[in-house]
Amino acid sequence: MTAPDAGHDVAAPRPVTEERRLHPVTPFRRAWAPVAVIAGWAAHDPDQAQAQLTRLTTTTLLIALAVFVPAACLYGFLTWWYTHFSVTDTELRIRTGLLFRRTAHIRLERIQAVDVTRPLLARVAGVAKLRLDVVGTDKKDELAFLGEGEARRLRAELLARAAGFAPETVHEVGEAPARQLLRVPARDLAVSLLLTGATWGALAAALVVPPVLWLATHSVWTVLATGVPLLGAAGARSVGRFAGEYDWTLGESPDGLRIDHGLLDRAHETVPPGRVQSVRIVQPLLWRRRDWVRVELEVAGSSGSVLVPVAPRGLADAVVAHVLPGVGVPAATAMTTEAARPPRRAGRCVPLWWRGYGLVVTDAVFAARHGLLRRTVALVPHAKVQSVRLTQGPWQRLWRVADVHVDTGAGGSVTARLRDAREAGELLRGQAERSRTGRRDARPDRWMA
Repeated sequence: MTAPDAGHDVAAPRPVTEERRLHPVTPFRRAWAPVAVIAGWAAHDPDQAQAQLTRLTTTTLLIALAVFVPAACLYGFLTWWYTHFSVTDTELRIRTGLLFRRTAHIRLERIQAVDVTRPLLARVAGVAKLRLDVVGTDKKDELAFLGEGEARRLRAELLARAAGFAPETVHEVGEAPARQLLRVPARDLAVSLLLTGATWGALAAALVVPPVLWLATHSVWTVLATGVPLLGAAGARSVGRFAGEYDWTLGESPDGLRIDHGLLDRAHETVPPGRVQSVRIVQPLLWRRRDWVRVELEVAGSSGSVLVPVAPRGLADAVVAHVLPGVGVPAATAMTTEAARPPRRAGRCVPLWWRGYGLVVTDAVFAARHGLLRRTVALVPHAKVQSVRLTQGPWQRLWRVADVHVDTGAGGSVTARLRDAREAGELLRGQAERSRTGRRDARPDRWMA
């Protein structure tokens, strides 16, 4: 057998992709799946569940538990054992399935956000959940659970590979540093919730509706079936929202804006650059005296999210400038001028509330306002506008007004309500040209600088 000639190139063997398993604590989480199925059946038909339970003797119940608990544990272990993931130069592969095998191939260039979440029990166990927001999918893929350190390293690796770094240098890049932009004080968050009408409305409904139902029906089940969801909604709008938005910290890094928040369940999220389609600045009535606002986002391929739960307007405007580079937020006074408001005859179509509508179009942004009590200003950069539409009903035609809609890549729409019909036509034509120019001059979406 002769050695290969030194003058000829020998193809190097391709490296074998290493497959990894989830954290060993994962089987305990997955063992609850059979329990959840039984609990769901009992909640769906409580009468039948109670009847079946009363028929069981103590011996039968103990035998059932002796069989069910080991079976649930075995199920959790096997699902963990047959779940693997690996990262290649171009994709993340997740292989799952006990009886039916499934392999998900997630291309790295289609990943638009990688979030690390740590529920309360996961924080106690020292593990975390990695959630991936992928373009073109409504449901987020996730890896649950990983060790906290491993989750952060994998997140940094995915972002670095998506940014185009060479595979051999990925581990040297690490997680990009972040610069803090704002931190919401717990006191401001609590006061903002107390000054929100929805909080008091949900609480009032939870306190008033159950007694009224009791007086009308004298049925305990009716009162419980109605009162418990109302109490849950009231708790979610106050205590639940406070716990979820507690210690809200916003930082800027090359891979996007990073958000950390949560009292019991901690979340580490990323708003990827270039994916934000529109921004909404919301100001409830009772926030105006303190000049507080809330900032919400529409992100391509994802559901709406919160950027800032509460902050002074000046600070919120500075944050928006980081989200939408080159876009300035129109001043509050600019949205209330005579030119920004609809014509007075619009009141024939929408009495009183027409005064809450406004429109400002600059070289960079389409900004529409609506609402008298709860003011909302929606900002859409011209480069993010996918289509422009003009709609006009018969009553609007009579009073020579029309609505202009701009549609974004996130499936959302921002509407300039009740504009003068001639102005609406000019706006339609002008916006189409501004969108073409904006897309031509827009900077490419990049993960990292």
